[in-house]
Amino acid sequence: MALTLRSSTSFINLNDTKTIKTPDEFSSPTTCFAKIKPSRRLRAKSSMQEAQLCRDKHSTMGGIIRKSEKREMVHELASPPHNHHRNKVPVFVMLPLDTLSNSGHLNKPRAMNASLMALKSAGVEGVMVDAWWGLVEKDGPLNYNWEGYAELIQMVKKHGLKLQVVMSFHQCGGNVGDSSTIPLPPWVLEEISKNPDLVYTDKSGRRNPEYISLGCDTIPLLRGRTPIQVYSDYMRSFRDRFRDYLGDVVREIQVGLGPCGELRYPAYPESNGTWKFPGIGEFQCYDKYMRASLKASAEASGNEDWGRSGPHDSGQYNQFPEDTGFFRRDGTWNSEYGRFFMEWYSGKLIQHGDRILAAAKEIFQGTGSKLSGKVAGIHWHYRSRSHAAELTAGYYNTRYRDGYIPIARMLAKHGVILNFTCMEMRDTEQPGNANCSPEGLVRQVKMATRTAGVELAGENALERYDADAYAQVLATSNLDAGNGLSAFTYLRMNKKLFESDNWRNLVEFVQRMSSEGRRPRLPEWDSTGSDLCVGFVKGKNGTKTKEDALV
Repeated sequence: MALTLRSSTSFINLNDTKTIKTPDEFSSPTTCFAKIKPSRRLRAKSSMQEAQLCRDKHSTMGGIIRKSEKREMVHELASPPHNHHRNKVPVFVMLPLDTLSNSGHLNKPRAMNASLMALKSAGVEGVMVDAWWGLVEKDGPLNYNWEGYAELIQMVKKHGLKLQVVMSFHQCGGNVGDSSTIPLPPWVLEEISKNPDLVYTDKSGRRNPEYISLGCDTIPLLRGRTPIQVYSDYMRSFRDRFRDYLGDVVREIQVGLGPCGELRYPAYPESNGTWKFPGIGEFQCYDKYMRASLKASAEASGNEDWGRSGPHDSGQYNQFPEDTGFFRRDGTWNSEYGRFFMEWYSGKLIQHGDRILAAAKEIFQGTGSKLSGKVAGIHWHYRSRSHAAELTAGYYNTRYRDGYIPIARMLAKHGVILNFTCMEMRDTEQPGNANCSPEGLVRQVKMATRTAGVELAGENALERYDADAYAQVLATSNLDAGNGLSAFTYLRMNKKLFESDNWRNLVEFVQRMSSEGRRPRLPEWDSTGSDLCVGFVKGKNGTKTKEDALV
């Protein structure tokens, strides 16, 4: 979803401008800051949400719930009233996916420098960047190139910002929002070409090269090393190269755990039109290593036939639950076989996360940097009994079973923050036929993290700049139902973010997230640079002059 950084002479298109400043002029002592009128849309939207929540509450209380329906309401939690009770929440901003070039150098450093200056002035805590395995270790096993990241870290430090670094062991490209393509390291792709079972495979035999199959975790198939050893060596190299910045500038290490960095199976790949929202996706358990594990588990359970294959009636990527025998209302998912399969499938995923995070904990212990792991916000078909899209992704979450508490407890075991997406989404924005409930899903995850005693951080799943999205994040960051947020990372920095209305919304959002629920008013004039915005300033001759463009 990210856009590449523009050159330092790329600016916002506003019709009545006369002159343009460059990022070099940005640091000049004559630089002015634009006049800004505080947006009231966030505050108005928050009040509207409160009213809607109250109406929903009274409507629910006024209805009669039959006893037979009560046991099916495990995740249908009532929306809590929003009273702004929450801690200060630091806001980070994701950098573009192609912050580094394919050669490993920092892309457009002058534009990046100006952008970081603006983010700092807006009150942003820091930025997030992907440390791509496919770039850093591309020249051969154990041959690491961190130079581009070293330049970025020094620039971040210069501006007094903090950094979240993602250990990105996945391919960039082929998923929602991927605007760049960064494959796995060439030497890894060479091994995959010799042994295609190294990657996830669906029941049709379709291979997915975006992440190494977790079925290979402990098998030395990568030039004599296991995937877990490869990931560990990579993280250890990062620690040794940037030891002096850990805990100070590098505030957090997000450990990549699967496709898009998330702890999940690649059940809904967008590449080549394989999957489209809101399809249920497909199970990814057909490489020979996953099949061998399934067979062994079935034999251990005394049901050898269950290990011959995955579910035969689970449908195809773009079907709906009721189109299949497995996911329909009273389908196989709720049978003895279905429970066996899902316990195995989801258990393998949690075991995978446990292995990587155990290694990460050992490597980064004592450095001062926090660890986090990302869980996907799969909100479509959430209101159905089977939660089909969550099941194919590896989250054993159904109308009768909470699938997020086991994940949260695994993260808590290692002191790892659970980073969750779709914090900006509202149920009313979703298509009716998809049975979506991002709000219900977020509430469930908030309660799961509270139960497990693990910190919760959030992200927006889609690129949003509007006041409605920010208001929803503010509402979900409170402490009223489950954990509040310990941090929020905004997706994503690009040219559009710095357009005047979008920038104004971001500045106000950052201030409100850091104000413990209070509603600060942005100053009409800012001569100190604390609330830098992009807009118009008065020139010496009284005409309007365009403010510094950032990306």
